[in-house]
Amino acid sequence: MKPTLLVLAAGMGSRYGSLKQIDPVGPSGETIIDYSIYDAIRAGFGKVVFIIRKSFEQDFKDIFISKLQPHIPVEYVFQEIDRVPAGLAISAERTKPWGTAHAILMASDIILEPFAVINGDDFYGAGAFKTMADYLGSLTESQQTQYSLVGYQVGNTMSDHGTVSRGVCMADENGFLVSVTERTNIQYVNGGIAYQDADGTVAFLEPETLVSMNFWGFTPEYFKQTELLFTEFVKANSDSLKAEFYIPSAIDNLINRSEASVKVLRSDAKWFGVTYKEDKPLVIEKLAQLIKAGIYPAQLWNE
Repeated sequence: MKPTLLVLAAGMGSRYGSLKQIDPVGPSGETIIDYSIYDAIRAGFGKVVFIIRKSFEQDFKDIFISKLQPHIPVEYVFQEIDRVPAGLAISAERTKPWGTAHAILMASDIILEPFAVINGDDFYGAGAFKTMADYLGSLTESQQTQYSLVGYQVGNTMSDHGTVSRGVCMADENGFLVSVTERTNIQYVNGGIAYQDADGTVAFLEPETLVSMNFWGFTPEYFKQTELLFTEFVKANSDSLKAEFYIPSAIDNLINRSEASVKVLRSDAKWFGVTYKEDKPLVIEKLAQLIKAGIYPAQLWNE
């Protein structure tokens, strides 16, 4: 059974200033999502599912559906604020989505096989998709709660144009995740890589520190587990206008309850993406170099 690729593309990209998931960066108008899907097809993925917002459904259909369907089956589902378990009340004033772990739950009815999750605005590298596809394909019936994560070195995931948020990973001697802690406001400080603690204290990270770039591998069992966690989360945050249910938080919860394990699949690739508009020229340059090296064709979907 081929795994499915689930693309998180519901965020509007407030720091970027526009709908960055559909911003062209390739020489023939390709988006970063195009390159991810191209890599996923070559790695052996058999279907793509997009998580989007209803408000930009037509944009996504116009740009992706007809282009991709000759190459791989494509489906999409919506992440909306009111998609919460029946019987739970939320604030009528809330306008912010419920976060990445909630977004994944939107696909529970159409994904019945092992699947990988990626951000729509991050370039992960072809090797990462092959590593993930091979791992998902190796899982046995007794390993349905053994998930996975592609870990990157934080020094390979920085932006020169502002702060970034990363999930800092700790793994045991067998390569299984012990914890993943969300760190915000990560940036270059005095030649090093630093972030701010909740109390404002500045702390530094070694460039080799493993971080999550939201490239996860799951089985359908994950839907059942996180549905219960999300119910607990909404009950505790029903009046909040901003609280979000993140994948790292859900994973930490499952690990602490001994309900799941996560294998860390290491990648030495250099990430790039469009967190800020100023990042776009570098993304265009990096892709041009990969095309020149023969990694990608100049017209991604015409060959």
